Amino acid sequence: MNVLEFLHTRQSNPHLHGNTPDQETIENILKAGMRVPDHGCLTPWRFTVIKDDGLTKLSKAFKSAVITDGGDEAKIEKAAKMPFRAPLIIVISTKFHQHVKVPKQEQLIAAGCAVHAMQMAATCLKLGSVWRTGEMSYHPLVKERLNIELHEEIVGFLYIGDELKELPLKNSKLLEDHVSYF
Repeated sequence: MNVLEFLHTRQSNPHLHGNTPDQETIENILKAGMRVPDHGCLTPWRFTVIKDDGLTKLSKAFKSAVITDGGDEAKIEKAAKMPFRAPLIIVISTKFHQHVKVPKQEQLIAAGCAVHAMQMAATCLKLGSVWRTGEMSYHPLVKERLNIELHEEIVGFLYIGDELKELPLKNSKLLEDHVSYF
């Protein structure tokens, strides 16, 4: 498969399982995230790798966040299970810098590009992945437990693992609905 075909057929797969990828694989994924466009060379992102016992710690953080918010037992249980949807999670957060030419919005976009690049790398390495956000991305307790400053943003949780099942290819979106020429 060539690169264009790869990009044209890429899709997320939330059905993940298996063993934690080895360190070389993890580092290759992380290196892809480091190569994204970065106005001002600020590197306005941070990666937190979660695997093995870290998944249990993240589960406790999610559970505590829902309890703090007064969630019912079903919501608490659901939150506690979320980290175990894959053997590896990379949390991508911002690391904003004050810069006269690079506003926070551009730095946030660069961090988002890092997530996308790592997801593409995981796919190239024959792994499944899904980029998730949701309530836990914005919760101050989760940020605190992950050592992320409250003024920073969690751009996403990138879940990575072996694909439990292959998904049918989604239909491509029509260009005409989303493109104009000036």
